[in-house]
Amino acid sequence: MAANDGEEATVSLVDVLEEDEELENEASAVLGGSDSEKCSYPEGYVRRQALYACNTCTPKGGEPAGICLACSYKCHEGHDLFELYTKRNFRCDCGNDKFGDMECKLFADKEKVNSGNKYSHNFFGLYCTCDRPYPDPEDEVSDEMIQCIVCEDWLHGRHLGCAVPDCVELQEMICESCMNKTPLLWNYAAQIAVSPIIKVSPCKAEEDVKVEVENEEEEKMVKNENTKSAVDEKVQMNGTSGCKRKLQDESEGSSGHGLCSGCRLREMKASGISRKQQGAVFWPSAWRTKLCSCPDCKVLYADAGLCFLTDEADTVLAYENKGKSTEQAEQAGGAGGRDPLMSALNNLNRVQQLEIIHEYNDMKTELKDYLQRFAAEGKVVTPEDIRQFFEQQQSRKRRRANAGQPYYCS
Repeated sequence: MAANDGEEATVSLVDVLEEDEELENEASAVLGGSDSEKCSYPEGYVRRQALYACNTCTPKGGEPAGICLACSYKCHEGHDLFELYTKRNFRCDCGNDKFGDMECKLFADKEKVNSGNKYSHNFFGLYCTCDRPYPDPEDEVSDEMIQCIVCEDWLHGRHLGCAVPDCVELQEMICESCMNKTPLLWNYAAQIAVSPIIKVSPCKAEEDVKVEVENEEEEKMVKNENTKSAVDEKVQMNGTSGCKRKLQDESEGSSGHGLCSGCRLREMKASGISRKQQGAVFWPSAWRTKLCSCPDCKVLYADAGLCFLTDEADTVLAYENKGKSTEQAEQAGGAGGRDPLMSALNNLNRVQQLEIIHEYNDMKTELKDYLQRFAAEGKVVTPEDIRQFFEQQQSRKRRRANAGQPYYCS
């Protein structure tokens, strides 16, 4: 809630709590449960993890390299880092040959290079087909960036070759370049993906509309012709009715490079349904479960480097949920929790620890009760209210000290 002119700016408690929750969710999504204390290198090529690139140690013009969350804290503190969000099947490069004489402080025994890692211009702080940094100081257009789930590059919405659909946060996107590199994806896109909305240049609007109408008419004619052809291709064989297309498909399925019977992809191809192979493709939730998993298709995925598409744990949603689950476990006091307060307490003796914990719990409980009154009455919390609260805390502390209240150690 904004204050009136001349008054000190205030916000409602609800706004503060909502913003805090949003920031926590964003942090959980980015970190995805990554360990901030231990280098991820011993884990090998991690299925998915938060990654960073150090512009100080590996600037543009040198060898691209990526570092894990822990190394970004312990080995590259104060350096110019690029946040890469998340990459799949990556092993931490910190301290290997790409960093010269620098050694990793957390795990020095590393191989010279990680041959299984894949790199892109992202590791030099550049993104999209426009090859620009983010945020871009020279870009005056406010535009969101969306990550392709195949190449994992980030692209501006206006450079996708199509309009961004509503509720994009619930969907996965594959850029046009990756779609064209793997044509089999266009077969799935025709029946599974979100209907495309191709962007049109304003100056060519009338011409494009005319072309679109002509294309629609042409598509109808082709579809009708295909239907007619399919019927005409039926022939009598050994007294039974057969179909050339079916026989040809079965013949292809029996070959080493074909598709087996009962293949979902083959059925999609045979349906004759297609879509314009243009622009990025947005996929609805759970679309991966609709991909064919027959033996022949698995070979196709492997040859195209797309085996991860059949892994539900590969999705960004699963990655984010992992981070949230880890955070909840730590908040609940689960094993491996690294609460900042507890880390600081480790450097104090037993009596000091009990005194600080006692004070902290008192303050936390009283502050919560104090703020809940504002929330219940729909009032805003002003700086004066917060100052008043801590003044009351100091007053109570002095009264306890004067009364000689002891702290007991059990």
